[in-house]
Amino acid sequence: MIKRRIGCLFIVLGLLLAAAGCGKPENGRENDTGEEEKIQIGMSFDSFVIERWQRDRDVFVSVAKELGAEVNVQNANGVAQEQKKQIDYFIEKGMDVIVIIAIDPSALQDSVKKAKDAGIKVVSYDRLINDADVDLYISFDNEMVGTMMGQALVKEGIAGGCVVMLGGSLTDNNVPMVESAFKNEMSKHRVTILDSIHADNWRAEEAAAYIYANPVKIAQADAIMCGNDDLATQAVRALAETRQAGDILVVGQDADLAACQRIVEGTQVMTVYKPVERLATRAAEAAVALAKGEALAGDDVTEINSGAYRVPYIGLEPISVNRDNIDEVIIGSGFHLKEDVYLNVPGQMPQ
Repeated sequence: MIKRRIGCLFIVLGLLLAAAGCGKPENGRENDTGEEEKIQIGMSFDSFVIERWQRDRDVFVSVAKELGAEVNVQNANGVAQEQKKQIDYFIEKGMDVIVIIAIDPSALQDSVKKAKDAGIKVVSYDRLINDADVDLYISFDNEMVGTMMGQALVKEGIAGGCVVMLGGSLTDNNVPMVESAFKNEMSKHRVTILDSIHADNWRAEEAAAYIYANPVKIAQADAIMCGNDDLATQAVRALAETRQAGDILVVGQDADLAACQRIVEGTQVMTVYKPVERLATRAAEAAVALAKGEALAGDDVTEINSGAYRVPYIGLEPISVNRDNIDEVIIGSGFHLKEDVYLNVPGQMPQ
């Protein structure tokens, strides 16, 4: 009996040692059956008011799924406090990575720290979160965006003229970078900036309201720089009502369908195309790598100063789009369909 009991003890001990030696999956998550769980990514969007965000979401989710991850998408509808609650929710759920399209990048330091303290990686998507130790900031080169806007106006003969700036929300860190580069380009060509405003929370209707309320300044302006194509849409509508659409040069960014239509119609001279498929794909790949504990790889990985920290940075190049290259860049890439771009000018549609 004693020998039998000793034998049983050795068997139990062997089983315990075998269980202890079993490795866990790379992301350390197992379900009740011991199988590896999928990587969990939480994604908090500012809102979906801006047309491009829906593309970013769809591409990111699709690529992450192909890489074996699940994405929980939340929409803060432009409310900063709601975004903080969403980040808290992701932390409570034990996400592997949280991707944030920040509403107010200067108000999320505590949220980022809380996530990092919980062992969760944080990706700052498109908008840099100030003074936060994020694991990655990925965006387009925003200074290049502003330079391209200025260069497009110079090409159209703005040198020595006047421009009005209808910018986006100042809580968006990209706005000062775009505007600084734009102003620098205007300064080099002796362009006077008559006025500059910022639409709170990117409310596009503020662009139209400004044009209605400032007819004298608009009459003096040779051009209007719009912070994005949504603002440009409202600006051009207001200009159309005063019979100035097409006479005043308008530039924007994001290559919204309406902006591309205006370019072929002649009421907007350029937009900045930011290939969101590339951005969202690269971000999804990086998020999965971070979840697995892998180092970010690629020649495009550098560093940027977030204020208090040096953080990993991936900056992709935007593309200036005008009437000369819209067929190649926008239609050729499949970003918008030819029949949609030329909807209002079918006689000019390329064969």
